[in-house]
Amino acid sequence: MGRGYFVTGTDTGIGKTAISCALLRAFAAQGLHAVGMKPIAAGSDNGQWLDVEQLFAAGNVQVTRKQINPYAFDPPVSPHIAAHQAGIEIDLSVIRQAYQQLSDKADIVIVEGVGGFLVPLNARQTGADLARALNLPVILVVGMRLGCLNHALLTAQVIHASCLPLAGWVANCIDPQMQVLEENIATLEQRLEGPLLGVMPFDVKMDAHKTAGFMDVARLANRGNTLI
Repeated sequence: MGRGYFVTGTDTGIGKTAISCALLRAFAAQGLHAVGMKPIAAGSDNGQWLDVEQLFAAGNVQVTRKQINPYAFDPPVSPHIAAHQAGIEIDLSVIRQAYQQLSDKADIVIVEGVGGFLVPLNARQTGADLARALNLPVILVVGMRLGCLNHALLTAQVIHASCLPLAGWVANCIDPQMQVLEENIATLEQRLEGPLLGVMPFDVKMDAHKTAGFMDVARLANRGNTLI
């Protein structure tokens, strides 16, 4: 049965998919069978969910799109609203069952969350509840821009309060004009419990093969990660 990580971010649109794909490629380069999972996708492009397609392509395990993406909604809105509009409710047990199927086939499962860590999934549960249901250590993607220190530290507090380990974090340089970038990264290194796994430079042409070279997944090996 494989090991897993839950990838969350300081906000939506800060590069969770790109980092998840980079992690998959980095683990695959170590000779491991790695598969990505996007339990909930919201926002399709002509009937395709691009996050799902990118994760599907980055893994090296034969699975179906339905297995890696149990819930897919057309409108790019919060999952609980999208599900309500579709007349359904997101059920975490369905996601957990799909995760178990992937875990049986792979050494590593990278589960990409939706939005930020506390985004509502239904009337009662959030992304934090999903991470707890899967019992996975968390990798935090910090979108490096003005305000990221507060967002990163608040998210880390919620992860800790959820009784989940922060396995590591990634500095994703989404704003090429950000001032004192190095100082911000240094501040987070001092204040976040998990190790810095990589600094992803701003590059609109970066693909998963290139981004994998910026990830130090070996730093995850000594974190005592949860196994399911």
